[in-house]
Amino acid sequence: QVQLVESGGGLVQAGASLRLSCAASGYTFSNYAMGWFRQAPGKEREFVAVVSRSGATRYEDSVKGRATIFRDDVKRAAYLRIDSLKPEDTAVYYCARGQISRLPTEPYEYDYWGQGTQVTVSS
Repeated sequence: QVQLVESGGGLVQAGASLRLSCAASGYTFSNYAMGWFRQAPGKEREFVAVVSRSGATRYEDSVKGRATIFRDDVKRAAYLRIDSLKPEDTAVYYCARGQISRLPTEPYEYDYWGQGTQVTVSS
């Protein structure tokens, strides 16, 4: 079955960098876009970044210029690096498999989700 497992979260100070990983199994990884979302306490899940099958990318405005999403089809993994972390980046970060469009940005466009990894940025 399809499984997505995130890792790499943690507690960091503002200004630091983190690289999140998403290990995929149970399907042909290279056939699907991969996205990252985040959810802060009391807020809705929001789009962060997506990488298409071909490696094209799209970012949410608040992380544009600070985040890099990429994929390794050999390792069946997707990654999200965020630099210059801010306290407002604090959230649970989820990776998900895109289902519909080339660069999906809405949760309904994703069909499988990981369990999430907590990122906490202290000021």
